[in-house]
Amino acid sequence: MTKNFELLKTDGSARAGVLHTRKGSVETPFFFSVATRGAIKGGVSMEDLEAMGAPFLLANTYHLHLRPTSERIKKLGGLHKFTQWNGPILTDSGGFQVFSLKRKKITDEGVTFRSHIDGEKVFLDAKKSIQIQHNLDADILMAFDECPPNVPKFHPIRRAVERTTEWAKQSLDTHFKKYPQKISPLKRPQIFGIIQGGCFPELRKRSLDEITAMPFDGFALGGLAVGETAEEMYKVLDEICPSLPTEKPHYLMGVGTPQNLLEAIERGIDMFDCVMPMRNARHGSIFTSQGVLRITNAEFANDKAVLDKNCQCAVCQKGHSRAYLHHLARMDEALGARLLTIHNLSFYHQLMRDARAHIVKGDFAKWKKGVLKKMG
Repeated sequence: MTKNFELLKTDGSARAGVLHTRKGSVETPFFFSVATRGAIKGGVSMEDLEAMGAPFLLANTYHLHLRPTSERIKKLGGLHKFTQWNGPILTDSGGFQVFSLKRKKITDEGVTFRSHIDGEKVFLDAKKSIQIQHNLDADILMAFDECPPNVPKFHPIRRAVERTTEWAKQSLDTHFKKYPQKISPLKRPQIFGIIQGGCFPELRKRSLDEITAMPFDGFALGGLAVGETAEEMYKVLDEICPSLPTEKPHYLMGVGTPQNLLEAIERGIDMFDCVMPMRNARHGSIFTSQGVLRITNAEFANDKAVLDKNCQCAVCQKGHSRAYLHHLARMDEALGARLLTIHNLSFYHQLMRDARAHIVKGDFAKWKKGVLKKMG
């Protein structure tokens, strides 16, 4: 087999497939567990991820480049050995984190910024971003791109699209110098291109045409969930997804709520990442099949029920009560953050598995409508 993606079933535009990597195959749609610095915040271990059936890890190029440095991780055997995660890993390009910094200088060559750790001046361009990801030994690399804020300033986003295309070419050149394109994507790290353009149809279409003309292994939509409304995001997906190559995986970056994920799956997206399930758990906001539950609320102080009676996660199956988890969260106990994060992440992964099952069954739209109604 030389293809990295198999499309097995469609239900409308929703897709059920398999993404093949050198570290194994993953059923789509799926959600990345975001290990920003090589770890899941909230004290969730790699064994916890394996137990909940987490399929894929995402690590942050920007943060790992600054500390402990990609060179050190390379000397220690790469990110898999460093973290003891045996499944596939995707690394982002660092672009989103860099461009979200307030103090930076962007040129056609790259971006110069100050480290948030010690203020040291750092320069990052397409070549360096790919080299860092090579040091980390990721299984999927992301091309370097410019992710501007999604605000109604037409020309900066146009320039970002132009730079993203040029940097995509440089990213591919750097990657294929180390891993020639003739090598099967199942035996080398894969590289995905990123489509930018904000909420401007003309710019999105231009970026789509330019990026998909290049020999990337998959394609991502960037520059969403950065300030626009959900309806504006769905409009972009409606305009772009039908033109994405059907034989390649489709990745929506930085999204989002369970509702966002299901809406995007219905439009043809296969892969997602977001810090929301972990971040919200640490602040006591819990995802359930009946909607969001604020575990720190006083109403749960004497509640013997589990977080979600329909949930198969280790926390609910163990029988931890809402009252106990309320107590842990109110006392800011580390165990509370860990248990609530396990639940939220497990909920997301199970939602993806359920979505896939209903795409295969052929009743995804009906199932999705029922799920969203219950979530409120």
